[in-house]
This record gives sequence, C-alpha cells and structure tokens, in this order.
Amino acid sequence: MSQLLSKIQGDRTIWAIIAVLAIFSFLPVYSASTNLVYVAGKGTTLGYLFKHAILLLLGFAIVYSVHKIPYKYFSGLSVILLPIVIGLLLFTLMQGTVIGGANANRWIHIPFIGIGFQTSTLASVVLMIYVARYLARNKQNEITFKESVFKLWIPVGVILILILPANFSTTAITFCMVLMLLFFGGYPVKYIASIIGVGILFLALFILSAKAFPEAMKHSRIGTWSSRIENFASGNEEENYQAEKAKIAIASGEIYGKGPGKSVQKNFLPQSSSDFIYAIIGEEFGLIGALFVVVLYLFLLMRIVIVATKTVTIFGTLLVLGVGFPIIFQALINMAVAVGLFPVTGQPLPLISTGGTSIWMTCFAIGVILSVSAAQSVPKEEQSEELENPLDILHETIG
Repeated sequence: MSQLLSKIQGDRTIWAIIAVLAIFSFLPVYSASTNLVYVAGKGTTLGYLFKHAILLLLGFAIVYSVHKIPYKYFSGLSVILLPIVIGLLLFTLMQGTVIGGANANRWIHIPFIGIGFQTSTLASVVLMIYVARYLARNKQNEITFKESVFKLWIPVGVILILILPANFSTTAITFCMVLMLLFFGGYPVKYIASIIGVGILFLALFILSAKAFPEAMKHSRIGTWSSRIENFASGNEEENYQAEKAKIAIASGEIYGKGPGKSVQKNFLPQSSSDFIYAIIGEEFGLIGALFVVVLYLFLLMRIVIVATKTVTIFGTLLVLGVGFPIIFQALINMAVAVGLFPVTGQPLPLISTGGTSIWMTCFAIGVILSVSAAQSVPKEEQSEELENPLDILHETIG
C-alpha cells in the first residue's frame, strides 16, 4: 500500500475526496438500481453494482494515467483532438440513435464492450482545454475581436452548435463555463457581452426554426427541453412528474433518512440511479447525508481553487479552472434539479451517478488537475508554459 501511495502525485486531498465520493456512490446506486430490475425488468442489482464498480475502477485508472502526463502536453493535445471531437459530434447527430424507443442521439455505441458514449461530454472537456490554451498564449497580447473570431469563437461555436440539437443543458453549461474562463483569463468584457447577445439571438433563431420546420430537425430534442422548461415555469405537478417525485423523496428523508436501501420513490423515479440519484440520497440518508455530499463538492471546489492559485504558469491556472469548475457546476445543477430549483436537465451527479461517460470524463478532468498540482513541486524555471506547436507533443513523445 505504501508503494502504491508513493506513486500517487498531486493534491492528496483531491485524491481523498474523489475516493470518498466513489465509495459512497455504491450505496445509492445499489439501492436505486432496483428500479431498473423490478420495474423495468432489466438485469440484476448486483449486475448494476458490478458494472458501476468496473466503471469507477476504469475511471481511477484514467485519473492515475492522466495525472502522470506533464500538463504542458494538454495544450497541443486540445488542438489535435478538436477536429476529432467535431467529427464525433457530427457522426453522433447523423446516426440518430434510439434507446428504448426514445430519441437518444447524444450517444454513440462502442462495439464489443456494449456501452454507449456521450460525445458531447468529451467535446466539452476538450473545448475548455482549448480555450485555456488560447487565453494563455494571448495573455501578453492585446486581444482584438476580429482575431479572436477565427482562433477562438469559430471552434467554440462549431462545437456548441453540434451539441445543441441533442443536448441543450450541456450546451448551456459549456457556454457558461467558456464565458467564466474568458472572464478569469482577461478576455475583454465588452466582447463577452457581445458574444452573450449573439448566443441568445442564435438560440432564439434555432428554436423558431425547429418549431417551423420540425421535419428538418427531427433528431433535435427541442420538444423535450422546451416542455421541461414550460412545466417547471407552470408548476404543474402532473406534467412535472419527475421533479415532484424527487421533492417527495427528499422531504420524506427528513433529518436522518429512512436508511440505506429503504427508498420508496426510487420505484417511481425513471432516472433514480443517474439524474435523480441525489433525491435518493436525500430520502435514504436524510438532510445529514445530503449536506455531506454538498460539503464534499465544496471541499473539492476549494482544493481546485488552491491548486489554481499555486500554479506558476498562466496555462496551468486556466487549465485547472477550465476543467475543474464544470465538475462543481454540474454537481450543483444536479442537486438543484432534485430540490426543485432548476428544471430537469439530465445532468448526472459527478462520480456518484451511474454512467461511464460522466465518470470517465470527470476522472479525466480530475487527472488533468492533479497533473498541474503535481508540477507544483517542480522548480519554476524547469516548467514551460506549453509546447509551442501541437505537433511537438508527438515529436517529444517519440524522441
């Protein structure tokens, strides 16, 4: 054990937090999986628990592998991966996957291992790294809007446009996180305000086009997320079924909860092991358990900020903020949906909800943060801001 711990680098507190979140996740996942077994008639509870364990083990293998990579490589890697994720997003939209009779064109099926992969999640992480790279390389230069259109906003816009038809919530979160990173990175506020206006205008045009020409956008999920927003605004209990069941679950948990495995609402919540797992936590572990999860994410946020402030390079700081804040933001949104503060978004709870894509991409982001943290023990003069050319990552690796 001591030999294993000696090979682990980076912020030990972050390692501890993600380990606690992963271990804690087994209790609500095991309990919530009975909904899929007894209601939907799929698999066994032990089978779902075993699958979750495998996904977490692979996730921690990703964390370990990524945190061993010097973070300067991620700059060039983002440029290499950008066209790849654009191609994956195009492929995902065109295939129009259907899962259980529902439109699920957010996923691609991975042959041989029998699982789906949500390409928008990968695209979001790559995009945040790319934006951090752009800001770091232009920190000492005067940024003009015309120059940033080609080097920044066209890549950002293409990816967001490709994610939007199938996944509005991920598009909105990614857009907000890009704006946040630009603000911290010193991008002119007047340009940010202009981009927000353009984004709102484009979204309005997209919605109007989708409603006017539904056949042309048959793979779009605009009907799903527009109805969710309308139901949330109206407060109609019958139409807002999932949110109402989630609030009942949390309210019935009271202070101490009903106990592990004793949730009742898990049998009524369609996504009790993923989107609404926080409601199950609230019902079974009560207010104490729900607050415990919130505190863990806040501690993780605190450590992310500490790593970012201690980093000696601009790219390292922006990289940590770019991949770290979305994890916390997604967690807060998931919990806000469960308690009725947000409309249903379909965002999982990082490292707790089931789902390989969410776990793996969260672990990749954590690995990047730990890579930056591990570099803090290296003298400043030995650190480089980033590789000048994305191809340098290949040349240096081969050499």
